[in-house]
Amino acid sequence: MLQVYTGNGKGKTTAAMGLAIRALGAGRKVYIMQFMKSLAYSEQKILQGFAPELILRTSGKPFFVAEEGTLSNELRDKLGDSVVIFPKGKPPQDYVELIKDGFAEVTRAVSSGDYGLIILDELNMALHFGLIGRSAVEELLEKAQENTELVITGRCAPDWLIERADLVTEMKEVKHYYTKGVEARKGIEC
Repeated sequence: MLQVYTGNGKGKTTAAMGLAIRALGAGRKVYIMQFMKSLAYSEQKILQGFAPELILRTSGKPFFVAEEGTLSNELRDKLGDSVVIFPKGKPPQDYVELIKDGFAEVTRAVSSGDYGLIILDELNMALHFGLIGRSAVEELLEKAQENTELVITGRCAPDWLIERADLVTEMKEVKHYYTKGVEARKGIEC
């Protein structure tokens, strides 16, 4: 079974983490790979406490990557040195290698059949930025065991993945306090 959580609204990762808690409560083992993230988010502290029933890994650097033209000048200024802007189709090679390493680990987890739930957080964005290719993801999906639920999150889910999925949820932003300049609340949004 393949689920995709996408869209520009808040809640994709949050929904996936809620599903992880539900799966743990049902006695299923969970594997989470967070692409393009480091260990800097508050939910990770709690989730790591569920080991060995829940394995949490990250595959990313403590900076954000974005293609030229995708961020407003205001957001670029706000992010400062924590963002690396790259030309379309030419992501930083060191970042591509990090994603590939994480993806290789995920492939082993998917092939093992040991997990009832595997979450590939922000994989859609890794695909969107060209950090991983469609063929690698399609090969991974073919290796999924029948007893494993796969969840892929992130904005910009490609059409081919949406078509292949058994369940797709699109988070739509209707209103967000960030647009009023309100900062993220520690422990709630980050």
